[in-house]
Amino acid sequence: MLLLRCPLPFLLLLLPLGSRPQKLPTRDEELFQMQIRDKAFFHDSSVIPDGAEISSYLFRDTPKRYFFVVEEDNTPLAVTVTPCDAPLEWKLSVQELPEEASGEGSGDAEPLEQQKQQITNEEGTELFSYKGNDVEYFVSSSSPSGLYQLDLLSTEKDTHFKVYATTTPESDQPYPELPYDPRIDVTSLGRTTVTLAWKPSPTASLLRQPIQYCIVINKEHNFKSLCAVEAKLSSDDAFMMAPKPGLDFSPFDFAHFGFPADNNSGKERGFLKSSKFGRQTSPKPRVDLHRVCIGNKNIFTVSDLKPDTQYYFDMFAVNTDTNMSTAYVGTFARTKEEAKQKTVELKDGKVTDVFIKRKGAKFLRFAPVSSHQKVTFSVHSCLDAVQIQVRRDGKLLLSQSVEGVRQFQLRGKAKAKYLIRLKGSKKGASMLKILATTRPNKQSFPSLPEDTRIKAFDKLRTCSSVTVAWLGTQERNKFCIYKREVDDNYNEEQKKREQNQCLGPDTRKKSEKVLCKYFHSQNIQKAVTTETIRGLQPGKSYLLDVYVIGHGGHSVKYQSKLVKTRKFC
Repeated sequence: MLLLRCPLPFLLLLLPLGSRPQKLPTRDEELFQMQIRDKAFFHDSSVIPDGAEISSYLFRDTPKRYFFVVEEDNTPLAVTVTPCDAPLEWKLSVQELPEEASGEGSGDAEPLEQQKQQITNEEGTELFSYKGNDVEYFVSSSSPSGLYQLDLLSTEKDTHFKVYATTTPESDQPYPELPYDPRIDVTSLGRTTVTLAWKPSPTASLLRQPIQYCIVINKEHNFKSLCAVEAKLSSDDAFMMAPKPGLDFSPFDFAHFGFPADNNSGKERGFLKSSKFGRQTSPKPRVDLHRVCIGNKNIFTVSDLKPDTQYYFDMFAVNTDTNMSTAYVGTFARTKEEAKQKTVELKDGKVTDVFIKRKGAKFLRFAPVSSHQKVTFSVHSCLDAVQIQVRRDGKLLLSQSVEGVRQFQLRGKAKAKYLIRLKGSKKGASMLKILATTRPNKQSFPSLPEDTRIKAFDKLRTCSSVTVAWLGTQERNKFCIYKREVDDNYNEEQKKREQNQCLGPDTRKKSEKVLCKYFHSQNIQKAVTTETIRGLQPGKSYLLDVYVIGHGGHSVKYQSKLVKTRKFC
């Protein structure tokens, strides 16, 4: 009742050579388990084993034939053929065994060559045929006894394929069963993410067999089998390790849309590896096709995809005991378009306030109404450094990191239009002020020295006063100094949070103002000013701020300074 598990010449020798009635042997389960563990046993055999999947190779236009024997009539039979990377033509047929093999004949045995010719030369009765690249099945609850032949042909190219046959389909069930609705649903769609959901395999939910789900993502088409996926990928392409619970794909370290090329992990994992047979082929070029096995959960989010791009998604339920898989009905989806950035128009000589989210970007446009020889961009970054790019009519003119106040002067061009891209900090939100002008003398921001720290003189510190100094420039500007008493536990972290350089004196209390004065020096080496702040309390801490105010009324704050008066004098 079972399929024979031995090479064809041995199969022929098992036919009766004596006069006594004989039967073909039944399945020796212990021997069978030993044989299917040793895959080399069936590697080049023409005999299909009962209840084990074999992998093999077809050369183009070169047919291949496999055999198996069913001993008794009314035997259940299931045959599954899985094409990998090319369509197949295959046919299943059956012919009667020689009369002596049925166990009813007697007399002298036929010569061996005559038996062989009798078995292999007859065409037999065709039971089923198929042409295509689908995973196709022949299933019968009652098959006649006989010698079965499976003929396969690839007319397109050399290709891999898999074959599975069994006479106990009800009990074997090596392939995971699909749910009543085998479709993959797209439950959420974003610019760079797609969330997929599917119903669990009854093999996992009802039969409690070890099932894991493997997702395949690519930009070309859906796949009908995991075998086809493996054929598309190079043999050393890696399976990804399952992400940690709850993370799905972490915010990708993935090149392309989420999957790193780790050429070693596949060798360690060793799951569903395909073998190379026959001709040596040159390595395949890298393809945008990726797979990941995620355990037994049935909802998953794929991240870091490209906006406005169509992707194909396939899901395979894999029995981890047998390494055999079943494909769900694949789906496809197009990610949403990148949100169009609103472009802010800059007016000549007018300061514009800009807020940028963490890691975000803003676009600004400057289109001078008159011809100009030069254009000046002044940028005041209020918090952390920001990146600025300036393009004129599409050509990149400037790409710089800006911290504090910076000024850039570029050559002008008649009827030119300037596009400014500002990229925020990775640390947090960014705020800045920007001014664009074609008039060189129209400068709203004050000039600053390279060093904007305030220095305190410890030896001049008393119980009621402190003396500080700061640098100026060659340009005459107005400087205002403010003080604020703080707790003794006030630290650098608190001070850092208050370092918004764009907040001017108008945000301070009048009682905190110490004085304002004008200062400059033509000799930049001597552009230093000092000031003694009096009327302080003994043993108290104070935060000092210096603001420089430009001709346009805009101010820039120096770095704050924490000082403390002496407790005893």
